Amino acid sequence: MSTRWYPLYQKGNPQLRAFLPNFWLKLVESTFKQPKNIIQFHCSMEMTRFDIKNYLERIYNIKTIKIRTRIHAGETHRRPGYIVKEDDLKIAYVVLPKGETFKFPNVFETEDTKKEKVEETEELEQMKKGQQEYLKANTDRPGLPGWYSI
Repeated sequence: MSTRWYPLYQKGNPQLRAFLPNFWLKLVESTFKQPKNIIQFHCSMEMTRFDIKNYLERIYNIKTIKIRTRIHAGETHRRPGYIVKEDDLKIAYVVLPKGETFKFPNVFETEDTKKEKVEETEELEQMKKGQQEYLKANTDRPGLPGWYSI
């Protein structure tokens, strides 16, 4: 977590100040099943519901119906001689209008993964053909278990 101290206002020009907000949002996938019009964000601890709504509407042009926030306490770990606590997280659940849905894009879909999928389907078809041939070979010996045949 960062905290920025801004210099006080001074009379005269130019004002040598840059106002950089501490606000940030990180889109994350939900750990449990949610309706398709609910998006989950990790956000800055200083952000309120109104800040999140303004941030999404003004920067990303996302209309929001309702925003719920909760604070997820960081885990504590015991180490020999001391205790370590992870940072707390503020989680915001943003509800979109009724007709809108959000689906995570497949960022890692490349030509290689498409070729691998095609190869996997071909291998699966070959395995199915081999299974059918195996079953046809054992039709003349009913009653014997499959492990008994060669």
